[in-house]
Amino acid sequence: MRMSFEEMRDLLRSRLKPGRFEHSVGVSETAARLAERFGVDVEKARIAGLLHDCAREYPNSSMLAEAEQRGIAAGPVERAMPLLLHAYIGAYRVKELYEVEDEEIARAIRCHTVGGAGMTALDKIIYFADMIEPHRDYPEVKHLRKLAEKAALDEMLLVGLTESIRFVLEKEHLVHPDTVTARNEILLHRF
Repeated sequence: MRMSFEEMRDLLRSRLKPGRFEHSVGVSETAARLAERFGVDVEKARIAGLLHDCAREYPNSSMLAEAEQRGIAAGPVERAMPLLLHAYIGAYRVKELYEVEDEEIARAIRCHTVGGAGMTALDKIIYFADMIEPHRDYPEVKHLRKLAEKAALDEMLLVGLTESIRFVLEKEHLVHPDTVTARNEILLHRF
């Protein structure tokens, strides 16, 4: 029998630091609200939101080894910034540990950090919910939360991806090509 949402939540609580667990619950609740607003499966959004950071139980120093163990190819950006691998590893962990066999949920978890080509509505919701959940506190978050109430999904995501790229550029970090691809796809479909 499949693990219940409550069982997933309890297991996740036992594996993450309290702040990361609270963030995950916030993403789950935010994702459920966005899913309802956009006509996406609310239960899938709740689960993907809850488990999106399940691989954050691993320290950054072991992310490459965890990825390699699962046959996940790390590109040059991931090798320079191994924390990014938690999204890819998380897509495996939901199957390994949380009994989630749903590919849409795994894909949304895989895309939640840097986006990617051909993002589904669920992918977009998890990406954006991660940016605006109630525990997030940064200058642009109020504006992004307002967008979540009234904007179209692609409009929200475009602003979210743009803010993410802007933040990374200001920090002089690497911009992941998947983030650029996701942003460009929205712009190409807009015109």
